Amino acid sequence: MTNRERVLTILNGGTPDHVPWFGDLDYWATAMICRNEKPPDFKQSDEYIQWHRDLGVGFYLQGYFPFKEIIENCEVLTWKEGNDRYRQIKTPKGTLRECWRWLDISFSESPFEHLVKSGDDLPAYRYLYENMRYEPDYAFAEQRHHHVGDMGVVLCYLPRSPLMTMLAIDIGIKTIAVLAYDFSEEFEETIRIMKKTLDKACQIAVDSPAEILMIPENLSAEMVGPRLFEKFMRGYQTEWSEKIKAAGKFSCIHMDGTLKGLLREECSVGLSFIEACTPAPVGDLNIEEWREYKKGTDTILWGGIPGSFFTPAVSDEEFDSLVKKVLKVMTSETKYVLGVADQVPPDGLESRVRRVRELVDRYGHYV
Repeated sequence: MTNRERVLTILNGGTPDHVPWFGDLDYWATAMICRNEKPPDFKQSDEYIQWHRDLGVGFYLQGYFPFKEIIENCEVLTWKEGNDRYRQIKTPKGTLRECWRWLDISFSESPFEHLVKSGDDLPAYRYLYENMRYEPDYAFAEQRHHHVGDMGVVLCYLPRSPLMTMLAIDIGIKTIAVLAYDFSEEFEETIRIMKKTLDKACQIAVDSPAEILMIPENLSAEMVGPRLFEKFMRGYQTEWSEKIKAAGKFSCIHMDGTLKGLLREECSVGLSFIEACTPAPVGDLNIEEWREYKKGTDTILWGGIPGSFFTPAVSDEEFDSLVKKVLKVMTSETKYVLGVADQVPPDGLESRVRRVRELVDRYGHYV
């Protein structure tokens, strides 16, 4: 079977010849581009898919939102100062400003200054979402269909839920904790306005050429527990997982942190799968415990090999031992896809990535 046939067989409830192996190599590739080891357009090229083929890894993750965001009735300014990337949005209700800082050592950026800093910014933030619209941007998804072939599937993103848009991008957990309790009515009104706007982008994504639609929540249970999930996230995820299914496509979320406090809840939503699940010793659930947390649902769990295990920090012996243990669980029932949890990091070893294919071919057949 091909990589594509294996993963589609699992997603459709069948049994492939062995456990599918699909890895997220995007972060690793970004570092290579920054180190001039790969060309600037590498990730958009045919060569990127061939690289996966050469490494024996199935391809699925594009990191791509199939729509354009357009902000109206606001003055939007963007500029850079060294490694800092700024965006300022002037609205009739006030001015919002954010700064994202690129870190050369990690080949990544993170928010240094959030768009919303206090309750005083919520009127401007609501105005921003009331004056935001979206247009389809399907060209890259169509291009990927031609590139991917038997190596995997085409995946696109929906927007994050309003809460996770706030938490991961615009506000941060510390300020959210204050807003959700000290400004509860205003905070909940902001969530409602955001959802009304984001729903339009969601529909554009569902209508895209993607075969799999991800809500890229970037969840970790120590940041969002059952209380916040039930109040602000379950409805959004349930609504859109049902619409994705009705469109004849597969749904998933990205959950790359701790699992124990939220995995049961997420498995009950009705998603096709949960992606980037990280086991102990990096995560907080042993691979053998995953079955109990998804019990009674059809949800597939996708992940299993922590990103740090692809680096020199872990020995070859430790790596092989963990992958064999993961495969022992994943071959016990056809409810798993072997993947990186969450990405191969910049100092990843090519030999480790290649080794997974050898181990899957030897130990990945169903019992």
